[in-house]
Amino acid sequence: MDPCPFVRLIIESLALKLPLATKPAGSAVYPSTTPCFCKLRLKNFPSQTALLPLCSAFAGDSSPPESTTSSAGFDLDPAILRRLSGKPIALRVSVYSGRMGRTCGVTSGKLLGSVNVGIILEGADSRASVFQNGWMKLGNEPDKPAARLHLTVRTEPDPRFVFQFGGEPECSPVVFQIQGNIQQPVFSCKFSADRNARSRSLPSDFTVNNNRGWMRNFLG
Repeated sequence: MDPCPFVRLIIESLALKLPLATKPAGSAVYPSTTPCFCKLRLKNFPSQTALLPLCSAFAGDSSPPESTTSSAGFDLDPAILRRLSGKPIALRVSVYSGRMGRTCGVTSGKLLGSVNVGIILEGADSRASVFQNGWMKLGNEPDKPAARLHLTVRTEPDPRFVFQFGGEPECSPVVFQIQGNIQQPVFSCKFSADRNARSRSLPSDFTVNNNRGWMRNFLG
């Protein structure tokens, strides 16, 4: 039986480039030493957080970042692929300055901006696809300097064999290989009733003998 069609959504090559300081310190200018991070959100999945290394503001948009980081990514199982097939979905990446964490239930970092990357999963179980690879501007004001986020978003097939236990594990365990609604047994074993009874029972004098031996040792 063939493996089940899983897909891995990968977010990598994450880096941030902040605009050059054009105002005195303290007026919404982000110093190069400010720690930054991002939150990645995909509908119906728990959000993920990743640190963002800072790149030189003098580097051009055609140049790759000097250092990058990656997120854990998202695993898409066959049920999700069937539900989202042919439907565009959006990966939202929100960038924050400051330290990661929450204070009184509120994110402690300051939001710098967000970007959306459109993803189409049709055919993703059979071929690799790249949806974004390069720099993206945070913000919609063309005349103002803004931070830029570098990221690569891609999918690749990740087929997996799925197994499930069935039967009675103590008497006749069975291992099924699962593919959709099909179950195919790949291993089974049946124990005899006498062997099963012996493995689950102890001699009637087990506790008594052990207690007597313990008492003799204790009393000398």
